[in-house]
Amino acid sequence: MASTYTPLGVELMATGENAGTWGTKTNTNLNILEQILGGFAQVSIAGGAQTTALTVVDGNTTGTAQQRMIELTGTITGNQIVTIPLDVETFYIIKNSTVGAFTVQFKYVSGSGNTVTWSTDKGTKILFAKADDATNPNIEDILASSSGINLVNQNELRFEDATGGQYIGLKAGATVSSSTTFTLPTADGTSGQAITTNGSGTLTFADAGISTGKAIAMAIVFG
Repeated sequence: MASTYTPLGVELMATGENAGTWGTKTNTNLNILEQILGGFAQVSIAGGAQTTALTVVDGNTTGTAQQRMIELTGTITGNQIVTIPLDVETFYIIKNSTVGAFTVQFKYVSGSGNTVTWSTDKGTKILFAKADDATNPNIEDILASSSGINLVNQNELRFEDATGGQYIGLKAGATVSSSTTFTLPTADGTSGQAITTNGSGTLTFADAGISTGKAIAMAIVFG
């Protein structure tokens, strides 16, 4: 009986097979597992609109989809699609370090399941490839679906909706010496208030008719 392989390329050796080579194959398997648990790879997706397939190479450490963290690099001059094999089930830390104001979509190689897209923003996302359907598996943006927090280029904090199309952003100043402080006081004297905007970027407290029994204090400082 021949070896079989997991969706991420780990070799499952049959009893009595590979006599004299178990040591080499086991070491390769351990290296693959190490990559899956904490490996890092840079993948260039430079160029015009195109699809880049991240790969799994059975019994080998050379697959580009067999790493925990993947940094996408290069100057892009068109919208990009990055795919993984249909049966991969894992989570990824994906950093979009590309140059160019174009979208980058991360998805399974086929099917109509959920995908994750960087609009024209850059930064890092934690993605869970669920392999929850044989033909239409889903990819979930863990932070966006749970807390709605997205760090953009490490100097902007966004509280987003599920698609990233609507958000409140807190952004650092243009220079290192600049800082921004956003504070919700422990008590402002009036209950049921919310932070509102005048449409020009100025935030104020206003009566929003919110019923709450708890005061919230939060300060976020960039500098």
